[in-house]
Order: sequence, then structure tokens, then C-alpha cells
Amino acid sequence: MWQTAEAEGHVEAAAAGGFDAGETIIHHIANNAGHPILHLPPVFGIDLSISKHVLMLWLVALVVFTLVTWIVRRRLARGPVPSGAGNALEAVVEYIRDSIVRPNVGDRWVGTWAPLILTLFVFIFTANIIGLIPVFEVLGLLNHWVLHAGADSMFGRMLHGGTTATANFNVTVGLALITFFAIIIAGSRAHGFVNHWKNIVPRGMPWPIYLLLVPIEILSMFVKPFTLTMRLAANMTGGHIGILAVLSLVFLFTEMMKNAMIGIGIGIAVSVPLAVAITGLELIVVLVQAYVFTLLSAVFIGMVIHVHH
Repeated sequence: MWQTAEAEGHVEAAAAGGFDAGETIIHHIANNAGHPILHLPPVFGIDLSISKHVLMLWLVALVVFTLVTWIVRRRLARGPVPSGAGNALEAVVEYIRDSIVRPNVGDRWVGTWAPLILTLFVFIFTANIIGLIPVFEVLGLLNHWVLHAGADSMFGRMLHGGTTATANFNVTVGLALITFFAIIIAGSRAHGFVNHWKNIVPRGMPWPIYLLLVPIEILSMFVKPFTLTMRLAANMTGGHIGILAVLSLVFLFTEMMKNAMIGIGIGIAVSVPLAVAITGLELIVVLVQAYVFTLLSAVFIGMVIHVHH
């Protein structure tokens, strides 16, 4: 997020040919599949090379698995009364189950769908939080001052592109597809496969109305995962763009005024306070977006279960 490591390179670029704020921002938020960390041969035409966002997905999965396993084992070892991290985890589980899942799917299906909704929430929230930690920027500083790894080395390729997995539309599409198929499975389990598809439109209406309603309802089936995809990815990307845009003012004013002190002054007076404020807002956004995604997933699943309501 904080482009400290890349800043010096951009200053040199500014001196040579001008600072390009747009290129800098895109370089940070893009997945940069053209610079994979590890090249792998394609399978059935699909490039399975390990990009930076794939690495981040693995990191998020590892963090979630390790942290939750440690908390649960610690609680089981201490007895039935939770404390500390166990208490916090239990509060999250109970809130997701009783305030998000149960009101939408009902008591009968809460045990079926609460684990999925809880997993989505924890995964998205963890990915959002890790995306705010400038891990690769710190590694970039380390590389610039200590390691001096080449751009073509595995470590050097790791420094290309953004760090927030949920800002990648491929990731949010995958999460939305889970919700999409969960909706179909939920409706089929509650009413049967055939009746689930019959329930997409109200019954007992004149047949000409169905010529209009059926295409609209089928379209809405695909719109729901699309909105989940766009909302999550766009919000996570927008925050990073805002932070990078205000930090770019330092280099833009340095280049325009031909004076580094003016750029530093703009940074101290304007860029840093604004970046801190946007980062504070991002801390709220990471929680809100995880909540909204899981809430809408529970609502969509509940709609096909309680179709007549």
C-alpha cells in the first residue's frame, strides 16, 4: 500500500523521463500475470503459473487455517468456557449464525448454511486486512537496501503488482460463483430440483406474463453473483487507488516545481494526512465489505428456500 520501496525508483524515473502516476497506480493494483513468481506449464491451455495474487490467496488460507485451528485447540484444552481469542471467535460465529444466517434461511437450514457463510466472512475479512498490511513494500525496501535481488529472480518477481487478493476480479468471481451454486443447491434441497426451477417465477399467472418474467428472472440469477463480484473488488481497489493518488502528489509537485523540498512539504501537509485518513476509512471498509458479501449471500440463499415469502 505504501509505495516507499518503489518511491525512490519513481523519483529516478521522474528525473529521467517524468513521473507517471497512472502507471504507478496500475502497477500496484494489477495482478501482473506477465510477471509470475513461478512459471508452470499450461494445462489444457490454462496458465497455472503462480502469480502474486495466487500467493496471497495461499497466504490468506494459511493464516485462516492456522489461526482458527490454534484458537479452537486452545479453547478445547482449557475447557468449555472460552476466554481471550476463543471468546472473540465464538462471538463472531454466534453473530454470523444468529444475526445473518438464521433470519434468512430459518432454523431448519441454519446448521447447513452457517458454515459456508462463516467461511466466506472469515476468508474475505482476512484477505481484506492482509491487503492493508504493506508486506511487499517492506520486502521491497529490504531488497533495495540489503538483498539487491534482480528483477528476474523469484524474489524480484514477487515485488510486481498489488497485494489485496479481494481486489482481483478473478478472486471475487470465484467467491461469487460459490454463492451462485449454493443458491441452486439450497433451492434444490428445499423444494427438489425441478420445483426449484419452477419457483423462479410466481405460479397461477396468465401465460403471456411468463414470456416476460422468465427471461428477467434468469437474468437476475446471473446479476446477483455479478453484483457481489463488482462490489467487493471495486471497493477494495478504490481505496488503494485513493491512497496512491494522494501519495503521488509528492512526486508530481517535485517534478513540476523542480524542487524536492516542495514535494516533501506537500507530502507532510497534504498527502500523508489524507493517506492516513483514507487508511482509517479502509479499516472500516474491509469489515463492511466482508459483512455485505456474506449478508447478501445469506439473503439470496434464503430467498430460494422461502420462495413464497
